This record gives sequence, structure tokens and C-alpha cells, in this order.
Amino acid sequence: MSSAHPETIRWGIIGCGDVTEIKSGPAFQKTPHSALVAVMRRNGEKARDYAQRHGVPKWYDDGQALVDDPDVDAVYVATPPSSHKHYALMAIAAGKPVYVEKPMAMDAAECEAIVAAGRAANVPVFVAYYRRMLPRFHKIRELLFDQHAIGTPRSVHCVHTAPHNPRYSEPQSVHWHVRPEISGGGLFVDIGCHTLNILDWLFGPITSVSGHASNQRGSYPAEDSVAMAFAFSNGMVGTGLWNFDALQRHDLTEVVGDAGRLSFATFGDGPIRLENAAGVREFNIENPRAIQQPLIETIVAELTGHPGSCPDVTESGVRTSWVMDQVLRDYRRKTGQRIGL
Repeated sequence: MSSAHPETIRWGIIGCGDVTEIKSGPAFQKTPHSALVAVMRRNGEKARDYAQRHGVPKWYDDGQALVDDPDVDAVYVATPPSSHKHYALMAIAAGKPVYVEKPMAMDAAECEAIVAAGRAANVPVFVAYYRRMLPRFHKIRELLFDQHAIGTPRSVHCVHTAPHNPRYSEPQSVHWHVRPEISGGGLFVDIGCHTLNILDWLFGPITSVSGHASNQRGSYPAEDSVAMAFAFSNGMVGTGLWNFDALQRHDLTEVVGDAGRLSFATFGDGPIRLENAAGVREFNIENPRAIQQPLIETIVAELTGHPGSCPDVTESGVRTSWVMDQVLRDYRRKTGQRIGL
């Protein structure tokens, strides 16, 4: 990493698409001791437009050129998952810390390859499982483990349903989110990974999992319905259901303890609901607009000489991909999807 600005991490973004407009891109500019100095997109006109709109000094249409820029200290890979490994290894080879969008890669094997390369080169690797740093999830953790508000957690149950989005069935251009050769799967992979990673953060690794996936609507190649059962190393058990051809949107994770229950949504900032012998209480905590900023702040702190600032997002990112691999293994084999299992 460049020593020209030892107190400032100068970031370059590879893949300045929708996720970087509000969720992440501005966070690199708002975070203390951080600056966004370059962006890259294969479509140079779109890269230039992004740079102009966000006040970024440089833009590229080639990833290697951005990585090789001496003014770039660290790289954020925000492309679809099919190229995460390629660009992460490119940054690592240049000795530059890399922050990779979620899911970390196409499958756990690719995730492990990224981690191994970073470890071998002594280059830090981070993954954008940013929800664990949001104030509302810290409140959930406080209620569960500091206040023991539901006693000892015994099980967790997750349900996520949503109506079919017409953009995922346009025959001329199927969106990459539901093209397994680009995304690694469907919307379960794209958004279900957030819930699974939060569970890993709260309760530890999922060590046993089985599941079923199917394509009920038939609008695109990827799965649109997933059911799973799982267990944690601490003995807790859980279930999960994701369906993306439902009447209504529903996002609920419910933790059942021996003295109460706690429920919350993975997405949005709806109320956290606590039920125990004292009655029912709700906690409303808003998310920041640049929702990745709390995690990015810890990464910048880590890279500017404050070890231990950033939570474990990397190894847990590998574990999250491993869980999804187990759930989707049979479906991927049945449909002949390109995933290295």
C-alpha cells in the first residue's frame, strides 16, 4: 500500500453499478481517513458518468489499469460474483487490500482461493457483509446476549417471500441476478446470504445443513424457491424459507428462546420485536443512508493501523457460501449449472 498518505486510504472501485450509487460508493467519501479516487466499469462512458456525478478524479474501463494506478491504495470489487475471484486475485497480486461485494464469490471453493491468496501474500481481504455493523443488529445482539432478554436461544426461523419482479422474466435480457453462470444462483444467493451471514455472526457457524430448491414459476434459469433446515455448532437448530413468486413481501427472522422470542427483518429498518414475561416491546432503529459506511469505517481503521477494528467478515463469508452450496447442490446438478462443487 502506498505510503504517500499514510493516514488516508485511497480507494478504487471496480464495477461502479447500482450498489455503489448509494449503499457503498458515497461511504468511501464520507468515512474519515478515506477517499474515493478512481472507478472502473467496462463501459467507459458509464464509468466517466459515475466519476463526474460523484466527484471522483479518475475513471477507467480496464480493471488492471485501476489496480496498477499508484494513487489507488485499496480496491473495492463491486462486479457480479462471476468476476469477484478474478479481480480480487488481481488486487492481491498487486499487494493492495481488497473489499469484495457479497456473496464473496461463485461458491465456497472460489472464496477459499481468495482467502488463501490474501493470506499467502499478507494482503488483507474483506467482504461486504455489512449488516453486522448496523446499529439495529447491534441492538439485536445486545438483547440476545447482554440482556438475555429471551433467555437461552433455542431455535431460529427465517422466512423471506416477495412477488415476482417482471424484470427477471424479460426474454431479451435476463437480469444477471437470476443467471447462475454470473450470480452463482438466484435471489436466494443474492439476498439470502445476508440473513445467513447475520445468523453466523449471532450464533456461530452453521455446521449441518440440508435443503431443497426448485424453480416453480419457470421465468428464469435459477431457483426461485428454497427450503432448508440447519444446525449450529452450539446445538441451536433452525429453518429457512425463501420464495420469490409470492403474493406479498414478507421478511422475518424469529429467534425462540426458553424465556421469550425476538423477531426482526434482515432488510429495511422495521421494528425489532421482543416478547417475554414482561410483555411486548418494539425498538425502532433507522439504517444510515450509505448503509455500508459503518463496516467501511472499521475496514479503514484496520488499514490505517488499528488492528482488530473490523469484525470477521471474511471467514464468515466463506462459511456463508458453503451453506448455500449445500442447499443448492442437488438443484445445480439437476439443472447442469456451472458451479464448482
